[in-house]
Amino acid sequence: MTTELLAPLDLAFWHLETADHPMHLGALACFAQPASGERDSAEILELLATRACAIPRLRMRVRDVLLPVGGAAWAVDEEFDVRRHLRHVRLPAGDFASRVTGLAGELMERPLERGLPPWEMYLLTGGPGDPFGVLVKLHHALADGMRAVSIGAGIFDEVADARSGRGVLGRMNAARGGRPAHSGSWLPGPWEMAGMARGRIEDLGRAVGVGASLVGASLARAGRLDPRGAAALSATSSGTRRLATAVLGLDEVHDVRRAAGGTANDVLLAVVAGGLRRWMTARGDALPLSDPRALVPVSRRRPGSAAGTGNRLSAYLLGLPVTESNPWTRLYTVRTGMDRNKAAGPLRGAGAVAVLADQLPALAHRFGAPIAGNAARMLFDVLVTSVPLPRSALSLGGCPLREVYPMAPLARGQSLAVAMSTYGGKVHIGLVADGKALPDVDALARCMGDELTELLSLVR
Repeated sequence: MTTELLAPLDLAFWHLETADHPMHLGALACFAQPASGERDSAEILELLATRACAIPRLRMRVRDVLLPVGGAAWAVDEEFDVRRHLRHVRLPAGDFASRVTGLAGELMERPLERGLPPWEMYLLTGGPGDPFGVLVKLHHALADGMRAVSIGAGIFDEVADARSGRGVLGRMNAARGGRPAHSGSWLPGPWEMAGMARGRIEDLGRAVGVGASLVGASLARAGRLDPRGAAALSATSSGTRRLATAVLGLDEVHDVRRAAGGTANDVLLAVVAGGLRRWMTARGDALPLSDPRALVPVSRRRPGSAAGTGNRLSAYLLGLPVTESNPWTRLYTVRTGMDRNKAAGPLRGAGAVAVLADQLPALAHRFGAPIAGNAARMLFDVLVTSVPLPRSALSLGGCPLREVYPMAPLARGQSLAVAMSTYGGKVHIGLVADGKALPDVDALARCMGDELTELLSLVR
């Protein structure tokens, strides 16, 4: 795989990252032990290493380039060592589900090492006979949701070619002579240095001017110029992370959809809105003066193009009707709001932010990232995203996959991100929260289940 420049949106994600706001996606996959007998953790860890080595994208790292000014590129890490990306953590005895969820939240706090290919994988095991978990972290510059699924699917039995991957691992170990790899240096060639200084000052001025105007234009188009919002979602960021999970029945979601019309995603967005209202009320918070806004990412990839390079995202903005007391009216409000968004198309409103990123020079992303990061709070209150998964049953080393919880990054000024995936007839919801701002995010997860239960009671 040859060196390739980061796409504009990837470059924006790369430069938006700070120590307190890491820009990586995540997923926590939980596996049951097979009926044929418990798998040894060393065997599973070696299998993960083998299959990760077989995924070319996981051997790519980000390196600065001289041209374009402020740009960066993907390049193969010639001294790639998969063991620098894999960890095994043994959990103490107790409730495995709660312990693995708690640890996953803490691990999501830690930024990825930027000098290496930007990903990590953790094998999380408990006592004898316990299930086990695999936590995967991928930098958002490396993958959007669909691409993350495409990359991550390579670890599963049904997708991976284990023999080919083992050959890759063996060749790398042999070439290295069994020694651990270290980060190499990169020097530009003469052609890259030619004209390096020419236009640098002009590019910097253009970056600042264009960047400021586009941020302003994006906010104006988003219509988010009033600071009123949900107090629970606007607390000061602490840099800590907490994960909560919820599981909903997919059949129940479709029962509501068939009665109300619209899509299953409309129902899930209404469940989020109703869950937020229940949670705010139970904790004694005053309801916001205006409904919080959700940023709902939309993939711009065409079917079958998930393996292409670069993030391909747009987004819709949707008011979550937490001020509405009637669950059925909440669902109707969500449905009509999403219908309006779809009629306008994903490249208008909030979607224009991603499109405008393509118009900025690379230098603007490097110097304009702090401005854009601070503007996120005015644009939206909470991220709500849906991550598609394969419909077929999946396994790792013969261990069946039972649950998979996607995790989205928190933008600066955000306290909550909600990600959903459907697998095995269930909707798995991962809620990533600022640990100090939302210490009771587990209660919010339960409230979402309560909201679906009430909607069901209205249609059955």
